Amino acid sequence: MKRKITIHDVAKKAELSVSTVSLIMNNKPNVNEETRRKVLEIIRQLGYHPLRSARGLASQSSGNIGFILTEDHFSQAEPFYTKIFLGTEFEARNHNFYILLTTVGWTLKDQSQVPRFLLEHNVDGVIIAGKIGSSWVEYIQEQNLPLILIDYELARHRVSTIGMDNRTGINLVVEHFRTGGHSKIGFIGGDIRHPSIAERFASYRDTLASAGMPINSRWISVGEANTSLDDGYEAAKRIFSLGGERPTAIACANDAMALGCMKFLKEAGIAIPGDVAVSGFDNIEAGLHVEPRLTTVNVHREEMGGIAVRRLVEMIKDHSSVITKTLTPVELIVRDSCGVKESVSD
Repeated sequence: MKRKITIHDVAKKAELSVSTVSLIMNNKPNVNEETRRKVLEIIRQLGYHPLRSARGLASQSSGNIGFILTEDHFSQAEPFYTKIFLGTEFEARNHNFYILLTTVGWTLKDQSQVPRFLLEHNVDGVIIAGKIGSSWVEYIQEQNLPLILIDYELARHRVSTIGMDNRTGINLVVEHFRTGGHSKIGFIGGDIRHPSIAERFASYRDTLASAGMPINSRWISVGEANTSLDDGYEAAKRIFSLGGERPTAIACANDAMALGCMKFLKEAGIAIPGDVAVSGFDNIEAGLHVEPRLTTVNVHREEMGGIAVRRLVEMIKDHSSVITKTLTPVELIVRDSCGVKESVSD
């Protein structure tokens, strides 16, 4: 049986990248006219017939959904976003869709960075998880593709979003500290420009203010660039190296920072939870494998992915442009880092 000619065969014979050939096939601008003629002639010679989805005909469905993560999220926050991706994968099967995963840089600088499934018009909609530059959102919207953001939103762009109830989560943490007798409560949260982190910090301040409790700026660190374990370590070091009155409890914006905070406290000889109680947010598995086990806020990550797929499939099938914002519920998981045996707070 004769082997089917592919776009890779065309690109190889033309000595060009697949993305350049795809641009020419889709009649995109910014391609040298001589190169365009050369590629079209090679396509004719080889008898290449692209898949219907690769020709980007609006009336046809590829059966694919694109899932985009920034490279930073994939390498540093994989435990969180992997669960979201799994949720999309499982739900997509119920609707006969496939999930195509790719990673990208923070901003879209030129056409060579565009994922192949976008260049070849091989997806019917796109899900982006986590913080990403607005240039990507603008590019996808220009392609008239349904788009949903998970755990992120852009104030100046009308995009449907799936998030978690950040404010309730931190409120549960602070109230738990209060009932445990803590009145000196600090907060650690890097990347305060991220909407989820900003909401958690705002909830921390609002909850303390409503209870008439002190908000001491010396017990707060929100200046770290990211939310990794190292950022949590440096934030805790900054707070506990200032001298003077120290917090007896620290609410961290995510589990990674909480684990970094605990690492510093142990090295400094500060007992957890005897001297300082610590909580996180996200309920990643690593929190179960430290001593003491980490109190945290449980986020239904797989459910977030599933909701995103269901909503996107509706948008694809109904050609809907209605913008929605969905918040999934959270629960407080109380473990040893707060000095209480494990329980779930509704």
